[in-house]
Amino acid sequence: MTNVIKTVNIQGFGKKHSGKVRDSFIWDNKRIIVTTDRQSAFDRVLGFIPFKGQVLTKLSEFWFNKTKDIIQNHLLSVPDPNVMVVKDCKVIPIEMVIRGYITGVTDTSIWGSYEKGERTIYGIKFPEGLKKNQKLPKPVITPTTKAEAGHDERLTEQEIIKRKIASPEIWKQMKKAALAIFERGQKICDKAGIILVDTKYEFGLDDNGKLMLIDEIHTPDSSRYWIKKTYKKRLSSGEEPESYDKEPLRIWFKEQGFSGKGRIPKMPPEFIAKMSNLYMSIYEKVTGQKFIPDITKDVNKRIKNNLESVI
Repeated sequence: MTNVIKTVNIQGFGKKHSGKVRDSFIWDNKRIIVTTDRQSAFDRVLGFIPFKGQVLTKLSEFWFNKTKDIIQNHLLSVPDPNVMVVKDCKVIPIEMVIRGYITGVTDTSIWGSYEKGERTIYGIKFPEGLKKNQKLPKPVITPTTKAEAGHDERLTEQEIIKRKIASPEIWKQMKKAALAIFERGQKICDKAGIILVDTKYEFGLDDNGKLMLIDEIHTPDSSRYWIKKTYKKRLSSGEEPESYDKEPLRIWFKEQGFSGKGRIPKMPPEFIAKMSNLYMSIYEKVTGQKFIPDITKDVNKRIKNNLESVI
């Protein structure tokens, strides 16, 4: 826990904006995104996981490079293990959640609604007889609002157009790009013995109005990863798939009686270590590269020095 990055305080790069997990700065028409080790779920910050920020940063770099032929992204450079320098784009306030399987434990998951008897979810009709964690006939896009605070709300394609959240032309581009990126991700993961179950993409517009993939991509915070070799056996026996994402964390908090409201249970050290190892392991499985964490004590100084070398 001595290496946990709870927040950063670097001077000379503009005003700091803090989200659930990231601290960001706008500097010279660029956005500096610092991914901390804050752990969020159920729209709350639940604690801190060592080296998680480094994993999310390096995995996003990996996936941005693997998909830039499909759609341009905002990444300019990665000067530090926890930092991405990106184009400052106008955010389209839609979270493009794409699902290849019916699963989940949160209010916005399709399994939660399906289990309650709903068959038209996000404006999409689902057949009878599906069971949890089953593969869908084809991936579906289940968009939500991108809330500044509180819960994201479900959207349908018709609502997006009617409310002018995105123009019909931009929405069409977003759908095409999301499906293509997801297909690319599933193929790369399959070769690594991993199932990319579902994920979230965010898009923005650059100064010329060009659509860009922004935020993060295919991280264990924004995606579900399952182990391929044990999936079918565990599905047939009614067991949850082996996860390499933050789903075990959601399940642990649910087991403690917490789902977003009330006092946050404190994670025990052994569980924190388990989650840290899980994050590092998924990086290694997906990329095929050894994860070597940076354990510099003075993180603020390290980040500032690395930024000054590129900005």
